[in-house]
Amino acid sequence: MPAKKTTSRKTATKRARKTAKKAARKRPAARKRAKSKKKQSGVLAFFASVFSKIVSLFTLPFRAVASKTQHWPASIKWLTRITVPPAIIGFVMFLMLWAFYSARASSIYDKAQLEKMPARTVILDRKGKVMGHMHGSNRYMIKIENVPRHFVNALIAREDARFTTHGGVDFRGLMRSVKVLITKGDRQGGSTLTMQLADNSFNYDGKSIDGKLLEMALARRIESDFEKDEILEMYINRIFWGGSIHGVESAARTYFEKSASKLTLSESAMLTGIISAPNAFSPFRHFDRAIKKRDITLASMVQYGFITQAEADAAMKEQIHIRPPERRMIAKSYAMAALRDELDVILEKHNIKMGGLKVITTLDLEMQNNAEKFLQRHLRSIESKSSYTRLHKTHSQYNQRPHKNRPAPNYVQGALVCLENHTGAVIAIVGGRDPRHSEFNRALNAKRQIGSVFKPFVYLSAFDQGMSPNDWISDEPLFRNEIKHANNNWNPRNSDGVYRNSIKVSDALAKSRNTSSIRVGNMAGIDNVIDTAKRAGFKQKIDRDPSIYLGSFSATPMEVAKAYTAFPNDCIVYRPFMIQEIRDSDDNVVYRGSGVIWWDNEATKKSCREVSSILQEATRTGTGRTMRSSYGFSKPAAGKTGTTNGSRDGWFAGYTTKLTCAVWVGMDDNSTVYRGASGSSLALPVWAKFMKAANNSYPAGSFENRAIIIAPASDRRTAPSPTSPGRAIIVE
Repeated sequence: MPAKKTTSRKTATKRARKTAKKAARKRPAARKRAKSKKKQSGVLAFFASVFSKIVSLFTLPFRAVASKTQHWPASIKWLTRITVPPAIIGFVMFLMLWAFYSARASSIYDKAQLEKMPARTVILDRKGKVMGHMHGSNRYMIKIENVPRHFVNALIAREDARFTTHGGVDFRGLMRSVKVLITKGDRQGGSTLTMQLADNSFNYDGKSIDGKLLEMALARRIESDFEKDEILEMYINRIFWGGSIHGVESAARTYFEKSASKLTLSESAMLTGIISAPNAFSPFRHFDRAIKKRDITLASMVQYGFITQAEADAAMKEQIHIRPPERRMIAKSYAMAALRDELDVILEKHNIKMGGLKVITTLDLEMQNNAEKFLQRHLRSIESKSSYTRLHKTHSQYNQRPHKNRPAPNYVQGALVCLENHTGAVIAIVGGRDPRHSEFNRALNAKRQIGSVFKPFVYLSAFDQGMSPNDWISDEPLFRNEIKHANNNWNPRNSDGVYRNSIKVSDALAKSRNTSSIRVGNMAGIDNVIDTAKRAGFKQKIDRDPSIYLGSFSATPMEVAKAYTAFPNDCIVYRPFMIQEIRDSDDNVVYRGSGVIWWDNEATKKSCREVSSILQEATRTGTGRTMRSSYGFSKPAAGKTGTTNGSRDGWFAGYTTKLTCAVWVGMDDNSTVYRGASGSSLALPVWAKFMKAANNSYPAGSFENRAIIIAPASDRRTAPSPTSPGRAIIVE
């Protein structure tokens, strides 16, 4: 018995221990469940508390009104309990919304942005004459006091009748538009002029409800910062009037060809009438619709007491003169296109984004007009030749073809570049015949074979190798293997078919002899000639082929003009530039130009002057002599004609002591202009007439006893180093 009791006691103890262990294992899980339940109940309690407070706040007006009205007569008590609490709740919600949107408005509101508007950038020539406009919006700023009062009255009557009394938001107008929307399903504008100004000034979605609420808050900010007339002035200068037109001054000039200050009552009513949808009611496209809008505006002006019915009737009878179709196209210009390209680079590089800039260029408007005029006249005279018309169409014939599917222009083209010698400033640039037909700027981008205009650089290289202008050289046909690096089949001839036993080197250049010029290049060395060309500014690849002695490679008129500035400048070559200075709308200088960049092309000044002296002789007795005998240019000048095989290109590049000018004439497809054409007949006449007219403003001086030019006369910072030729040196 005792043994059994002991065994049963042990068994019970083991069971108890197992039960305790199981309970211990279950205890953490139980604790976790209890903890989780506690958390859940805590979260529920928190939300229940928040909800309770919200309900309490929401019902507070009802409880407060119920408490105050419990002893009132039943009819008044229940009417008050039904209407007053919702009104209180609505008012509180309105204040909360207003605070929220006021805060948002403050985050995007910028008074400076509101006042500054991207107007058109004005382009001025070197003498301050307006050449044109570009960039920015098509906007011209005008003061409110310069706008007729009847225009302002028409604007207020049409767009915002209570403008002078509201504080930026017309709640009566908003309620009216909501009522019309609910009852008739029509949208009626409730925006004030101030709200429209906000919409046109800041970036947000003004079409949504959220955007409209933000717009109201912005309008209140504007009204707190500006007087009514200031708001009106910003509005009339910023508002959109169709196409690319911004502001009333631009609209008046575009539609009526007059300043806004001269608008009649009828014209004012028409302009304000089309603001709601200027493209849909443009007088250019839908004159009848614009007239209806005018009449509606005049009726509104009568309604609000701005004018009498008799004045409205008289305005309706007034005949409105709209700009005719032939004057609606913006005139294109190769010069303005070149300026735009250079300006785009400068504005991007210097992060100048606003319009309304004043760009002072190097161009001379009078000279630019002369360049275009003389080139056009001469090209028309070429087209009058029967030898030309047998091969090509004329500009007039091309212009008569339908615009649709019209091929590229196939009439004779030309280009002109004129540079100021001692700075590289571009005085005039013409890139073709008609930018309406082709915007390709031949002055900057047309690489054409330059022919004999390159010969002076061959002689320059030879003189630097020891040859003298007074030496004699063979002018006979070339014989086999005479010229280094030449192909055995290469056998160029003199253009006139005449050969001499020998000729003076200076005469060989002045009279543009081919075989003797090739021998001069052969003696100079092909590598030296190529090096001279590179230093003169011909940057393209030039093959090591003796045909380059006759100008077999291609270059643009700008490159030729730039290279020729070496001769009047004692072999200093200036980088061409077109923009001197840029000022912002406050007349602060934001860009001063990059200065004058120039290269010493390493040739001796003695050699340079020797070539220049020969080029002067070329205009008296050589290939350029018609400059004086036929076109009456009598001032000191120097230059060289150039003609390529088959009369495909005609060149003349020349200079006075002040200016260098290059002219090219040819066909875009590189075909023959007409049989027998040459540089002296194609390009020289334009050069002579242009430079003769230029002499009034840029008088040609004597080449004799000139001072050696080392750098620009003023503010020279660095002189060219003889030990580092060809390096660009900036002089500001």
